[in-house]
Amino acid sequence: MFQLSDYAYDLPPQKIAQTPCKNRSNSRLLHLDRNSGIVAHHQFDDILTLLKDDDLLVINNTKVVPARLFGQKETGGKIEVLIIDYAAGMKHLEKTGFFQCDCLVKASKSPKKGARLYLADTVEARVEQVKGNVFEIRFLNGDKFSDFLKKSGKIPLPPYIKREDPSSGQTDPDDYQTVYASNEGAVAAPTAGLHFTNSLMADLKKKGIEFAPITLHVGYGTFVPVRVQDIREHQIHSEYFSLSKDSSDKINRAKHQNRRIVAVGTTSVRTLEFLSDETGFVTAQTGQCDLFIYPGYTFKCVDAMITNFHLPESTLLMLISAFYSREHILDAYQEAINKDYRFFSYGDAMLIE
Repeated sequence: MFQLSDYAYDLPPQKIAQTPCKNRSNSRLLHLDRNSGIVAHHQFDDILTLLKDDDLLVINNTKVVPARLFGQKETGGKIEVLIIDYAAGMKHLEKTGFFQCDCLVKASKSPKKGARLYLADTVEARVEQVKGNVFEIRFLNGDKFSDFLKKSGKIPLPPYIKREDPSSGQTDPDDYQTVYASNEGAVAAPTAGLHFTNSLMADLKKKGIEFAPITLHVGYGTFVPVRVQDIREHQIHSEYFSLSKDSSDKINRAKHQNRRIVAVGTTSVRTLEFLSDETGFVTAQTGQCDLFIYPGYTFKCVDAMITNFHLPESTLLMLISAFYSREHILDAYQEAINKDYRFFSYGDAMLIE
C-alpha cells in the first residue's frame, strides 16, 4: 500500500467534469458507510438527512484569488504568470511595499533572473530568483497590485479542465468559489465545499448542525504529481492555515460532547489532523500545514468527511485511503465510474462515515 502504483485507476477522460452542475447541490453523492461497508447513491442535498442532528461541519473558508496573469517579456514574447503563494506575497507587500512571491511561468523561453515582465494595465514585474521551474517574482507597482489583480487576473482552473469553447468559462469566477469563501489566498478551490448552497446550509443549521470555519489556502502543490515510487518518500507541499478561537472552541466542545466532527474536504481534514493533539482536541493558531496523510495514519479528530473524487496516484486519494481501506475506496471509485459519476473539481461528491 506504499507503492505509487497502488493508487492508480483507469478513468475515461469523458468522466472528468469540465463544467459545474447547474445547481450545486443537485450534484450526485456516493455514500460510504465504513461500519457496514454499504455503498449508496444519493443527490448531494440528501446530506440533510444523512448527517446527524448534532454533527459539527468544519468548512474551509479560503477564497480563490484571480492568480493567472498575462503579458509579455522585454523581447515581446507572450508570457503567462501563475501566482502560487499569494499569502507570502501579501506578507511581503505589508513588510516592503512590494508584492513578491513564488510563481509559475509559461513562455516559449523561460525568463532569467533580472528579466522584466510587462503585464496588463502597465504593471511591471521583475524575476528575482529562478528556483528550478519556480520563479520568485516582484511586482513593481506596490500597493496598486491588489486592485490590478482583481481587475486583470483570471481564476486559475485546474489543468484537467480543458474546454474547446472559451465562452463556457464566463461564470468560473463564481462557480469555482464556495458560497462561504471569505479569506483570500487560495489558487485552487476546496472543491468539496462547492456543492453547498446558502439555502442548503440554512436547512442544515435549522436541523441543529453547526458550522466551524477554518482557513487553509490551497496551493498549486495540490496538483503536483507524486514522483517517487515509495509514497513515504514524498515531500508534500506546505500551505498557510488559520484556526480561530471561536472555531477551536466549537470543535473542542463537540469533542467533549462526543459529537461527530465532519470535515468538508481534504483540506479541512489535513488542517484538523495537523492541529490535533492525541485526543483530538485543537488549539487556535496560524502557521504552515505540511501533514501528509497516507495509509497507516491514525485519525485523531475527524470522524467523517465530505470529499470529491480525486486524481489517480494523488496525495488526496492516499488521504481518503487512510480514512477507509484503499481497496474499499478503489472499489467505490470503480462503481462511481460504472454509474457515470462526474470526477474532480467540478464533479460529484462522496460522504465517508
